[in-house]
Amino acid sequence: MTDAAPSPEALRAAADRLVSALAAHSDPEYRLSVLKRVVRRLGEDRYPLFIRLLGVVAESDDVRAQRLLADTFGTALRRMDLPGGALSSWGATRLPDATGPVAVSALSGHFFGATPRRLLGPVEYLTVWHLQRTQRTALGAETFRTALARLIALLNRSEDARTLYPQKLAADAQNEMEGAYTRATRERLRALADAWRAGRSPEEVAQAALEVADAPLPGQWVVRDL
Repeated sequence: MTDAAPSPEALRAAADRLVSALAAHSDPEYRLSVLKRVVRRLGEDRYPLFIRLLGVVAESDDVRAQRLLADTFGTALRRMDLPGGALSSWGATRLPDATGPVAVSALSGHFFGATPRRLLGPVEYLTVWHLQRTQRTALGAETFRTALARLIALLNRSEDARTLYPQKLAADAQNEMEGAYTRATRERLRALADAWRAGRSPEEVAQAALEVADAPLPGQWVVRDL
């Protein structure tokens, strides 16, 4: 893949290749290694593209593919080994002064040089990207809501993922890891986990993470297309 924003056709083809690669193996551990290899090949700056691929599968009518992918995340959660993307610690970066929306494909992730970063699973990644200052431009509320709801719907196809992921988020919300989450982010992760465990719809779960201010912090750019 190039640095240009992939077309819908290219995204569908890439998602199909991902699902086919997972379906070619019956061993859950090997499927997890395939998923992690895809993330490594994309590189940490393109983790949002991985989330977009998950969204393509979530929006499809292929329930078997959705269950296969969700079950692989269930394996990852049992092993505490989620395929993650890196975001800078909230206290370690400053965004350049600028205004106006920026396409996600235009982000390089190298505005700041070397800064402390944390590897985050896809749900945490979206939440931190929306709520905190990172090396990326801020993720807009509607884009966040849509992407997260799709992801939750996909993960709900697996009993393990549906049960274990909110448990992980609830534990993260209680863990004041240095620089990983602000207090507001921990509150939203806790609310998200509670809504998910309560069996709320994916849209309601996503909404639970939006009860803090939707507006970006001063000086932040906003990404509107994920």
